[in-house]
Amino acid sequence: MYRTVSRILTARPASDGAGVKLNRVFGGDRTNKEFDPFLMLDEFGSDEASDYIAGFPSHPHRGFETVTYMLNGKMLHEDHLGNQGLLNGGDVQWMTAARGIIHSEMPQQEEGLMRGFQLWVNLPSNEKMKDPYYRDIETKDIPEVEFDGIKVRVIAGDVVLHDKTLKGAVNGLSTEPVYLDVHMPENSVVEIPVTDGHTALVYVYENEVMVADDETVLKAFSVASFSREGKVKVTSKLSARFLLLSGKPIGEPIAQYGPFVMNTPQEIDQAIQDYRDGSLTS
Repeated sequence: MYRTVSRILTARPASDGAGVKLNRVFGGDRTNKEFDPFLMLDEFGSDEASDYIAGFPSHPHRGFETVTYMLNGKMLHEDHLGNQGLLNGGDVQWMTAARGIIHSEMPQQEEGLMRGFQLWVNLPSNEKMKDPYYRDIETKDIPEVEFDGIKVRVIAGDVVLHDKTLKGAVNGLSTEPVYLDVHMPENSVVEIPVTDGHTALVYVYENEVMVADDETVLKAFSVASFSREGKVKVTSKLSARFLLLSGKPIGEPIAQYGPFVMNTPQEIDQAIQDYRDGSLTS
């Protein structure tokens, strides 16, 4: 049994941080319960330094997780605790902001291609105020499998592919996220098992693919959400690359104001006040 397509969105131009140009795949007014537990997905990519050099200066977060996956370039992360991490091409940072973190993400190059993704993953109410933490994952520590010319990087979660169970670099989270980067050759097909009841999304970032049993065309810079049962089937006539995201829906109310994601407007007001009086991270 294959999942059917529920919705398709095309990324639209946006900017964030100190003017970094990016494509917002979904987030804000384009997110609903079909994407739960995912809140936002951005793709940034340019070889024009002016599009990214200003980066993302110091800013706060509360109530969710950010996942930065670099394809090309170098990005330095620093937080209010003095932690630092340099992401290179292929590296991932999984940061759980929880009750509060103040950090910056700044490019460490003045020319060349800077390309990657940032995903926001919601936290359930009982985890929003836990201690923040993050992990930097080097590309060599991300499991990969190759079969029939198809290459899959398993950033998070467990997945069964080609009769082999792969355990991703990140596991043990309550939303049970699966994050795959899939590279497909010409004239290939992949069937990816997803836990029934979990959200499943496919975002194409190179060329185009066909999804589901009816071979719905999904062009580059577009994301498809799916029904909640069965495998995700992807077919490619051309070589293509896509992300597959899946996770356990939280099913709780969402209140969001910029970098704060809580359950009620009152909790958002408290986050703003905490940030203003310096107690967001204490």
